[in-house]
Amino acid sequence: MTTERTLILNIDRDDDVGYKAGVISPIVGREACLDTAMRLGIADPEESDTNAIFQAIKTYDDLHSKGEDVEIAVIGGNHVNMLRGDRLVAEHLKSVIAETGVTKCILISDGAEDEFVLPIIQSHLEVSGVERVVIKQLPGIEGTYYIIKKLLNDPKIARSVLVPIALAMILYAAVALLIEEIPAIVVMIGTLGVYFLMKGFGLEEELGSIYHGLVDSFHKGKISFVIYIVAAILAVCSVPAGLMSVIINYPISGDAGLLYNVMTFLYGSVIWLAVAGLLAVGGRIVDCVQNALEVLAQTIVMLFLVAAVGMIVYGMVIYFLSLSWAEPVLFNTVQGIAALILLLLAGFVTAFAGVHYQPQVQRCVLSWIDREMQRRTETDENSRAVYKKIKY
Repeated sequence: MTTERTLILNIDRDDDVGYKAGVISPIVGREACLDTAMRLGIADPEESDTNAIFQAIKTYDDLHSKGEDVEIAVIGGNHVNMLRGDRLVAEHLKSVIAETGVTKCILISDGAEDEFVLPIIQSHLEVSGVERVVIKQLPGIEGTYYIIKKLLNDPKIARSVLVPIALAMILYAAVALLIEEIPAIVVMIGTLGVYFLMKGFGLEEELGSIYHGLVDSFHKGKISFVIYIVAAILAVCSVPAGLMSVIINYPISGDAGLLYNVMTFLYGSVIWLAVAGLLAVGGRIVDCVQNALEVLAQTIVMLFLVAAVGMIVYGMVIYFLSLSWAEPVLFNTVQGIAALILLLLAGFVTAFAGVHYQPQVQRCVLSWIDREMQRRTETDENSRAVYKKIKY
């Protein structure tokens, strides 16, 4: 008769145990988890994950005292990229299951954020219970003020709340002072709209990964750092280029509406953005050549896809502008249709070429890696000292 073993599991999705306490997960066993909680508590006494780990230990002790076969573990994710962190949680959970032989688990969570990984846990283990740890705070207005103050002091929340508001205010002031032709309130609302759109599609974490990759390339002295900087400058230059396109081509008579102005902005900025994207992918290719040849083929395909998207968007923008009735007319209908057909075909051909040649590039890269490893092995063997036994 097989006995079921229960895992008391605490998920630290943003990996505060690793980022603040310096403990590498997964952490398995009561003593290891207790030591982790103490380290995290010393590093940040106000961290809620500390209380969640202590609650997991308390749950473990209660069930163990009742004679149940239980084990305890703490698993961390990634402090910057939540998607990468969820993948790490899945990998660590597999190793914990293989090590402990558990068949079901009780999840101890400090909030709704960690429970996003509940489907990942359920795909590997039967979840027999979920317990959320709620920290008691001061009552009344003083407690509310304390909570808000602590939330704003959290770097993750501050970046999500304060940065977009500050950026919108700065843009409002800059446009109001420098460009009288464009309503500053429109720029501010547009900026916040772009930010919320990025937040909704989860692009903020990707931009965070790009930023950390830029910092890493600078610290390691890679040539890709210069390429990334040039790409970032071009991306920034796309904004004034788009604004100048709106100012120069703004309708003289009548109002063509917001959509026309947006398309006119894209007409002036999309080429800059496409070149910036190509340079950024080029920098990533350089990094792959130096450090990660196994993903070089996928990165090269991105070069074709960025170029294809740029051509398709540019063709659609030109076609839309050719349909506008407002003066001045940038393109006639024939030019718009011709640009749309040619750029759509060029974009599809470019994308197809990248996807079609990816397996061949991958095979060439893997073959080159095998030859290089074999050459290095032979070089190491030939360079070893040869000792002969001599009789006297």
